[in-house]
Amino acid sequence: MVIKYENNSQGILPNGQEIAVKRLSGSSSQGIREFVNEVDLLAKLKHKNLVQLLGCCVQRQEKLICYEYLPNGSLDMILFEKESSKYMELGWKMRYKIIEGISRGLFYLHEESPIKIIHRDLKASNILLDRNMNPKISDFGLARFFEDELTHKETSKIAGTFGYMAPEYVLHGTFSAKSDVYIFGVLLLEIVTGQKNSSFLGSSRASNLISYAWQHCAEGTIQEMIDPILEDEYLDDITRCINVALHCVQEDPINRPNMEMINLMLGGSAGTVQPVFPAAWSFNQTADMSTRDNNLGTKRKTITESIL
Repeated sequence: MVIKYENNSQGILPNGQEIAVKRLSGSSSQGIREFVNEVDLLAKLKHKNLVQLLGCCVQRQEKLICYEYLPNGSLDMILFEKESSKYMELGWKMRYKIIEGISRGLFYLHEESPIKIIHRDLKASNILLDRNMNPKISDFGLARFFEDELTHKETSKIAGTFGYMAPEYVLHGTFSAKSDVYIFGVLLLEIVTGQKNSSFLGSSRASNLISYAWQHCAEGTIQEMIDPILEDEYLDDITRCINVALHCVQEDPINRPNMEMINLMLGGSAGTVQPVFPAAWSFNQTADMSTRDNNLGTKRKTITESIL
């Protein structure tokens, strides 16, 4: 495969097709494992809400993965750039479309794909948007497959982005489909509020976005946490999504819904989504753990490992 570079993230094939190029470090053994893992997994997966792998290129120390080009970039570049014109276009209908697409993509990974996949690093920067703002989950370097009979795995080396990982993973190294559900809940809160989870570092408002949401839910002031640019006419739908998110970020993974139930809840097929409240002891423990988690990840570094 011959690629002409335009910059570090784009390229053009000889036939003129524009592509996205991911360039991995050639000197890192972790980079090699990520490269092999991502290519191997994406070659087996095909869904409209997953980024499409076009090919890969290995030459000496150069390792490239080529994907379809998605002109609207990543969700974080729009959602958290308050001064941009694209941010002002992120009304509720558009955000809900993005939420539904992410949810469908995760359901495919967990239940419908040829192999069950746990992503482990879902976040706004790993959600890419096509020309019509359809979301596509990307970056499978940390993803792991699960045998059908397994419900969870354990590792002594934590991989993911600090501030987004489930409590049982951070504290005990246990991850499962419910770990992805927890991360989806954090991402859902970010989309509804327009605030980064990491933006609460050093804040007097709350230790993190999850604690902030729990507080508003407990005080009956959910409307105050909603992004001000969202239309009031969709308040019921927005509130339902916040309640879904709070179900997802419960401390005990047994209490979290799976992605099939989340799709039903988001679509209203599961009836009214009742608010859920954490026990007082778990609220404090989760807040303390998340604060420590966020402090460790101040620079938002992603660390990798291999358990296969």
